[in-house]
Amino acid sequence: MNTEEGDPEQPAGSPGTSGPAPLTGTSDSPGSPGTPSSPGSPCSPGTLVATDRPRTLTPDQAFDALYAFCAPALVRQTYLLTGRRELAREAVEQAFQLAWQRWPEVARDRDPGGWVRAVAYDCALSPWHRLRRRHRSPEPPPADPADRALLDVLLDLPPSYRRTLVLYDGVGLDLPETAAETEASTPAAANRLTHAREVVAARLPELSDPAELHRRLLVLASAERLLSARPTTVRTGCERRNVFWTRAAIAFTVTIVGATTLTLRTAPTHYEAPLAPPQAVRGVPPPPALGPLSPEEQALQAKLRRETRDGPLRLAPETR
Repeated sequence: MNTEEGDPEQPAGSPGTSGPAPLTGTSDSPGSPGTPSSPGSPCSPGTLVATDRPRTLTPDQAFDALYAFCAPALVRQTYLLTGRRELAREAVEQAFQLAWQRWPEVARDRDPGGWVRAVAYDCALSPWHRLRRRHRSPEPPPADPADRALLDVLLDLPPSYRRTLVLYDGVGLDLPETAAETEASTPAAANRLTHAREVVAARLPELSDPAELHRRLLVLASAERLLSARPTTVRTGCERRNVFWTRAAIAFTVTIVGATTLTLRTAPTHYEAPLAPPQAVRGVPPPPALGPLSPEEQALQAKLRRETRDGPLRLAPETR
């Protein structure tokens, strides 16, 4: 297999050239699991939606349309990455909330669905989820033993290999787009895909054919009843979170300003020299210690004893 950067050869059975429909689809309502559709679905690469008469959509309508077409398929794809139903739904909702928060940027993007998909995959594969208590306990596996075996093989792959396999054999991206979305070079993405296919074929020989692997990925993702919230719920949740963080930032700023003002009002207005550290007084004779008297002290003691006990006589003026 040629892995040169300029013209890499795509692996055999490329979903981007032939084979079953990619793992994308729409649903009749955002709250029901989507059904697979043809490669011309709005979430598949290179899709152009033609209308008889162009009309201008409001930001709310454009976001709701993107969510209705892409959210069900993204939840199914994210489930293949994590094996957790609730985590897949949370990751997709977080991605769309971030998209609504940056909607002017996302609306002008060449592929808004790809932008949301990349963010959803990043959120789903974040290592911080393992610290959450609710995600430590295992979830019920799929009912079908074949689906359970395929999901176990996927979850045993490294996250980068698993993401490459889902994007190429599941979503139907070509190799350069898969490499760009996984932030890897085209040869590196091809090597990851080849290694992931070899691992799957070693444990499940019946999936050695890429077309059969794609069909089984589609069946596994569609077998679970994965619900997605309504677009209005996602938008209002994003707006509420923005309001909360805005108020928190304002409260923090007010606290900092208040503390600074209090410090300025209570701080001294002139320089006060610090107190010198205590020092020992020098030149003081040491206290006398008990013991024999020196000759000088004995002479002084004898002199004091010779004096009158009542002191000297009282002096009286002499008369002349």
